Amino acid sequence: MFQSATIKLTGWYLLILMTISILFSVAIFEITTTEVSARLERFEHNLQMTSGIPKQPVEALRTNEINMASQNIITGLLTANLVVLILGGGLSYLLARLTLRPIKEMHEAQSRFTSDASHELRTPLAAMKTEIEVALRDKSATKKDLEFIMKSNLEEVDKLTNLSQMLLNLSRLDHDKLKSTAVNIKAITQDVIRRYNVSPDRIHIKSAQKSIVLANEPAIVELVSILIDNALKYSPPHSLVLITLSTHENQVCFEIINTGDGIDEKKLPYIFDRFYRADTSRTNRVGYGLGLSLAKKIVELSQGELSVTSTPGQSTIFTALLPAFQPHSSKN
Repeated sequence: MFQSATIKLTGWYLLILMTISILFSVAIFEITTTEVSARLERFEHNLQMTSGIPKQPVEALRTNEINMASQNIITGLLTANLVVLILGGGLSYLLARLTLRPIKEMHEAQSRFTSDASHELRTPLAAMKTEIEVALRDKSATKKDLEFIMKSNLEEVDKLTNLSQMLLNLSRLDHDKLKSTAVNIKAITQDVIRRYNVSPDRIHIKSAQKSIVLANEPAIVELVSILIDNALKYSPPHSLVLITLSTHENQVCFEIINTGDGIDEKKLPYIFDRFYRADTSRTNRVGYGLGLSLAKKIVELSQGELSVTSTPGQSTIFTALLPAFQPHSSKN
C-alpha cells in the first residue's frame, strides 16, 4: 500500500517539477530569442549605415543566425529538462518516502497496538469462557466449586476493567491537552504510598523541601502511582524502594529506585512502548505493558522527560524531570 502511495506521490512531485521546468524553459526561450533577434537587428542596422551593404543579404544572414540560435537554445533547454527529469525523479522518490515515513510508522504502530490490544482482551475472555464451560459440564460441581469459578471470573473481569481504563487513558492523552497548575508532588507521593498499605520500611521518601511542579494534578497522581506500582511489582517483597525528590534549576526531579532482576540493556529502549514487557514470559506476567507507556505520555504532555537506567541483578532507576512551578505562573 505504501509502495503504491510512494510511486503516486513521486509522480505528482515529478509532474509539478517538470511543469515548472517546462514553463521556465518556455520563458527562457522567448526571452533569449527576443534578445538575440533585437541585437541582430541593431547589428544589421549599424552595418547598413556604415558599409552600405544591401538589405536583403543582411536580412538573410540575420534570419539564419536567429534560426541557429533558436535551435541551440532548444537543444540546451531539452538537455536541461532531461537532466531535471532524471534527477528530479530520484529526488521526488526520496522526498515521497520521507513524506510518507511518519504516516507509515504511525500506521504500523496503530496496527501493532490493535493487534496487541485484541490479544490482551482475548486472553482473559478465553479463560472465563473455559472455566464457565467446564462448570456447566460438571454436573457434580458443588457450591464451593462454583464460588471459586465466580471469584476467578471476577478477577478476569477486573483485569479487563483495568485494561480498558488504561486504553481509555492512553486514548485521551493522545488527543487531549492537560491543564497545568501548582502540584505538590511530595504530598501526592505520600498519599499514593498510603493506598498500598505497605510497611514504612518498604518505601522511603527522601526530600529536602516541598517539591512543587507545574503540571496536571490527576495526571501526576497517575504518574506517581504507575512508577510506585512498577517498583513494588518488580522488586523483592521486603526490599527497599527509595524515592528521591529534588529541585535542579527550573525542574523537579522525581527519582524512584528499586532492587531486583533489573532490565537488560538491549531492552531499555523499548521499555516505554505500548504492550512491551521486558519479561516476555507469557506465564509469569503482572501487567499489560501499558503503565510505563502512559507514564511517558503524561511526562511528555507536562513538558518533562522520563528516563530509565538499570543494572541487571541489582537495581532499576526511573527518573522523571518535571517543570518546577514558578510563582504567578500558569499554563494551559
